[in-house]
Amino acid sequence: MANKSLTEDEWKKKLTPQQFHVLREKGTEHPGSGVYLDHDEDGMYSCAGCGNKLFKSDSKYESTLPGLIGWPSFSELADDASVKLVDDNALGMQRTEVICAKCGGHLGHVFPDHTSDTGQHYCINSVALNFKADKETT
Repeated sequence: MANKSLTEDEWKKKLTPQQFHVLREKGTEHPGSGVYLDHDEDGMYSCAGCGNKLFKSDSKYESTLPGLIGWPSFSELADDASVKLVDDNALGMQRTEVICAKCGGHLGHVFPDHTSDTGQHYCINSVALNFKADKETT
């Protein structure tokens, strides 16, 4: 089980180069490139770094907000304790970073979004996620 105490070399061995860039170096995948962008199976999305359960598929939606289109969008967390929200003032913008509470991996950002059921838009990098279909859990 992964945790924050892994060394950078251990993370590099565990993750693909793109996963390492996003999860450990706070990178972002190119918009429209993620495997989970148009994904619509029923199941659970978890952290690709440690397996922490993050989002249920029923909270996934297609955002229409300019600037946020191109990454998987979720309206709520599977469990409020699954992530930490941190102020992010990098790149001259004021945003809220979404970090996995279990391994400290960068997942994406959360924004206000009047088009979501909860008014929240978790804009998450596909490469930071794994998915397990409901049929796989029964």
